[in-house]
Amino acid sequence: MPGSATATADRDVAPARAGLLISVMVIAAFVMILNETILSVALRDLTVDLQVSTTTVQWLTSGFLLTMAVVIPTTGFLLERFTPRQVLLASLSLFSSGTLLSGLAPGFEVLLAGRVVQACGTAMMLPLLMTSVMRLVPPERRGATMGTITIVIAVAPAVGPTVGGAVLSSLGWRWMFWIVLPLAVAALVVGLVWFRLDGNPRKVPLDLVSVLLSAFGFGGVLYGLASFGESSGGHPVPPWAPISAGALALVAFTWRQTRLQREDRALLDLRPFTHRSFVVALVLTALLFVCLIGAGSIMLPLYLQTVLHTSTFVSGLAVLPGGLVLGLLGRPVGALYDKFGARPLVIPGATAMAAALWLFATLGPETPVGAVVAINVLLMAGLGFMMTPLMAESLGVLPDHLHSHGSAILATLQQVAGAFGTAVFVSVATLGSAATSPGPDASGLRMAFVVAGVVGVLALTTSLFVRRAADRPPSPAAGLGH
Repeated sequence: MPGSATATADRDVAPARAGLLISVMVIAAFVMILNETILSVALRDLTVDLQVSTTTVQWLTSGFLLTMAVVIPTTGFLLERFTPRQVLLASLSLFSSGTLLSGLAPGFEVLLAGRVVQACGTAMMLPLLMTSVMRLVPPERRGATMGTITIVIAVAPAVGPTVGGAVLSSLGWRWMFWIVLPLAVAALVVGLVWFRLDGNPRKVPLDLVSVLLSAFGFGGVLYGLASFGESSGGHPVPPWAPISAGALALVAFTWRQTRLQREDRALLDLRPFTHRSFVVALVLTALLFVCLIGAGSIMLPLYLQTVLHTSTFVSGLAVLPGGLVLGLLGRPVGALYDKFGARPLVIPGATAMAAALWLFATLGPETPVGAVVAINVLLMAGLGFMMTPLMAESLGVLPDHLHSHGSAILATLQQVAGAFGTAVFVSVATLGSAATSPGPDASGLRMAFVVAGVVGVLALTTSLFVRRAADRPPSPAAGLGH
């Protein structure tokens, strides 16, 4: 089986060295993902400083997500064609270059280009991190290690607005890049000196047709979803047009991959979808990210600022405790997964998530900030009990040669689900608000949280399909030896 020998050799790496390699990637990925949302609180200042409209400046965040969704599907190919060391150094070099370009940007166009280059580097790092854990860590310890990745994927976006608000309150927006740049360069130097995971790359041919279909497919869907919030402002292209074109491209992309994977030449191998546990975990992860990004990262700060009239800095601080809880739960929940499996953790987590989302629907102009913080902590605790087990469960059932493709599928879906949640909740909040309101008001936001509550109930129902530990098939890696 392709990749089995490589995985076996990788697991012979000394535990201390394996821990060092993973730590290097975790720190680098944290800096990268932090940068994904750090600009969200600076959009108002950027509008004035760069002299562009609000609908234009928001592409500094949407363009970052869009680029990631386009690049991530190619990482399955990259991780087979190049060594982990080569991918890591390319990722950090791109991110550092994009950060420097953004900090020096004289105008919006150059700043957007810098963000796109940053996103290319970030997109390569996430699947590399997940795939390396599956290669370096034996199955009985993967849950605890995956808990560390939870800190990167979930906590960094959660604390991004807090860090951004703190920087913006005393320094200009360029300092958001000048502070990140030394960290990125330091990670690049550490990776260059210490990272020695070479693997056995295969000379897999690059199918350019698949690359184009992937870019048009995921790019079109993400562009359309991001455009929903602008459609009421006379956006030149109706959102359904790029979404429809993207969906057709994805159908063609899927058809082509099923043909190419018979010869082991697929850009993104879709055979992970033949594993039931992978599909269930993937659906739950999508629903989770719809709520994490759409409700937790977008709607909640919007409620704090527009309904409770808190400052940018205070709204950033209000969501910080939830982000910290999510991070602190990562490794303990991962250790529990190693002992008990996913089901005893995911079902209570989905219950807490659904309860918190319905509690958000009760918020109003008189709600104290402390109550909002408490409900957000409940939401993040629920997500914390779900995220690590779902990542470990989804990838743990795959054979070694599909880990890189499974990681790419999982990371792509997270971006699409986050954009979908943002588009849906912003649209519902806008439609539910008074016509005279300049933006979403209390009634519109309540309607959006009700929709989020329905998504929470759907996630709770889906969690019942997670298999018990005793019902799971043995790990495909179990017979390889460690």
